[in-house]
Amino acid sequence: MLSESQERMLLVAQKGREEEVFRVFEKWGLDAVEVGKVTTDNKLRVLQHGEVVAEIPNHALTDDAPVYKRPLARWEPPIPRKMPEHIKLNEPNLGRPDDFTQNLKQLLASPNICGKRWVWQQYDHMVQTNTVESPGAGDAGVIRIKNPNPDSPQRGLAMALDGNSRWCYLDPRLGAMHAVAEAARKVACSGATPVGATNCLNFGNPEKPHIMWQFSQTIDGITKACEELEIPITGGNVSFYNETLGEGIYPTPVLGVVGILDDVHKAAKMHVASAGRTIVLLRAGEAADITDVESEFGSSEYAKEILGALWGYPPELDLEKEAALQKAVIELIQQGLADSVHDCADGGLAVALAEKAFAKGVGARLNLASGGLPAEFVLFGEDASRIVLSCDAKNISRIQQAAEKYGIAADVLGETIPGRFEISLDGKICISAAVSELSQAYETALESSLRTDPELVAAD
Repeated sequence: MLSESQERMLLVAQKGREEEVFRVFEKWGLDAVEVGKVTTDNKLRVLQHGEVVAEIPNHALTDDAPVYKRPLARWEPPIPRKMPEHIKLNEPNLGRPDDFTQNLKQLLASPNICGKRWVWQQYDHMVQTNTVESPGAGDAGVIRIKNPNPDSPQRGLAMALDGNSRWCYLDPRLGAMHAVAEAARKVACSGATPVGATNCLNFGNPEKPHIMWQFSQTIDGITKACEELEIPITGGNVSFYNETLGEGIYPTPVLGVVGILDDVHKAAKMHVASAGRTIVLLRAGEAADITDVESEFGSSEYAKEILGALWGYPPELDLEKEAALQKAVIELIQQGLADSVHDCADGGLAVALAEKAFAKGVGARLNLASGGLPAEFVLFGEDASRIVLSCDAKNISRIQQAAEKYGIAADVLGETIPGRFEISLDGKICISAAVSELSQAYETALESSLRTDPELVAAD
């Protein structure tokens, strides 16, 4: 009764239909046995060879179960909260170089952003031919639920994971809220409605008060986001004591969200399929200002990979607006108004737009306005609650009407073009490359890095 063997589930079946349950398990080569029955006396009773060996009230295992009250101590990470003086960004009219093509390539090749094809292609990702969107095809993986009736829609499940340990290091509560929101946003970008979540929570030694505080704040953040987005947690696990030489890992909650598609054939793709389509940015938050640059840009992938710096806080997150954004994009997908949909997250707008180009080699020509903000922030800032989509130009008015209904913005950024990727900022080209160049950086970085690891080379 107390062992923690893996891969087990407990089911409560309708009395009299046990054999139907057993047949399902037999079909898949799995074991299933009847171990007990539901009683009305609110007690858990265990019998061995007919003899009662354990008996305990249910409340003692649930509502009245003992709760740890470990010491908590608020903790501040040893990093600046404001942008360090030595960091110089490319503000308008300063005359600094304004070509960020190489920076984009470097971000696309960075560990947190680069393509993971080399890993997932080594495993069975077709799941008995039920896979609708394989890894890399969309923000969420999508599988069909086979329906033997050809006249009714085939439903599907969409699944996505998310977590940003760096953001949780800076602010555990806000970072955890982002993990829930982005995993749900990825599911919504497939056209599915998020319905449930699970988690994997990874921390250092909880006997240290500041680690326990990180854990407590993370739980509060997950709770807040799940309540606001109406996504129940169905289960999860916690891993403590992850330390090296007494130094704990970054607090690392990973959230998994699953959603339901009523018609799997309406699942949205991430990549643009043809030239001549209009690119639109859906944005739930207010336009950024210089305060966001100073306090939030230090948590970005650009700051980590290009500037080699870390400061400030994760981006601000309004969960009510996030929920509205997700409902809006699901409606647009189900109405067939969007050709392709992609969450705008790590690496910001430039990375999200580039990632949409790789599958078909269809690029984009985009015209952005700086609004007086540094070019790096406009291109690579990671403001929350943003989605980029492509569509037929004739659908723009309907998309903007839907956006207005949900209280979000729908900004036209440009159009798709064959073979090249170009971004202009305030009328000046700041990124220009062949899609094949960017794709090369994105697709080969992981394998190249692992192949040059001395231990792996020795193993070969």
